Amino acid sequence: MITRFAPSPTGPLHLGHAYSALLNFDMATAAGGTFLLRIDDLDRSRARPEWEAQLKDDLRWLGLDWPAPCRRESEHLDAYEAALDRLWESGLLYPCHCTRRDIREALSAPQEGTSLTGPDGLIYPSTCRPAVPPTGPRPADTTLRLDMARACATLARPLHFVETGAGPDGQTGAIETSAHEMITTIGDVVLARREMGAAYHLAVVIDDAAQGVTDVVRGRDLFEATRIHALLQGLLDLTTPRYHHHRLIRDESGKRLAKRDDARAIALYRSEGRTPQEIRSMVGL
Repeated sequence: MITRFAPSPTGPLHLGHAYSALLNFDMATAAGGTFLLRIDDLDRSRARPEWEAQLKDDLRWLGLDWPAPCRRESEHLDAYEAALDRLWESGLLYPCHCTRRDIREALSAPQEGTSLTGPDGLIYPSTCRPAVPPTGPRPADTTLRLDMARACATLARPLHFVETGAGPDGQTGAIETSAHEMITTIGDVVLARREMGAAYHLAVVIDDAAQGVTDVVRGRDLFEATRIHALLQGLLDLTTPRYHHHRLIRDESGKRLAKRDDARAIALYRSEGRTPQEIRSMVGL
């Protein structure tokens, strides 16, 4: 078993991060496998070396270790570019020039019974989608979307993944998704952003495949996004790992923790003299 924890160095780690990292480490250790640390630093405008140093220090304090050096996404841009080229040449990508405001306005009067949001945010209303796939060189510094209908039509087998944990509604085991669901509840997701290159959905599947990750252990809030990842794995001929979506650590009001929740930062607990075992107890491990 190979698991991974892939934080972004954009702020302090909190109890939710600690739970996910510890669960990844514990599952890999119990199986005699390997736990990997990966740094998701594609957003260069927010990533900071001091936060990367802090998160590594916090994880070591919790008792975790990993093979060095850890993979840093900013050092593998060529792999993402190659994947984008492949999808572009297959006629599955198209440029999008819509702003978030454009999309919100286009969705301001949705048809009855349709959903506005999916796992990638607002479901794109297909404003820029061409009738036929664009040709020629892939444009640089441009937002690129996946033509979901065309992508689903190219798959030789039904879209599915294996869930060893549970989704928000208790979904577990073999999870299958139809092309209709992908088109209507997810839509044409962004795979490259003008300001930062490869988007999360593309980078994560390339990284998992490159590192031989067998079990993706992460929060239940990413369960629906797994359908996007399984699709990309199929399009790029990558192995689909097993997925284990775990419960989320929430505050007293039931809200999921975020990096702005400094009151629950691991570094603060450390400064107060708490122990790693106390952190484990706080998150129910």
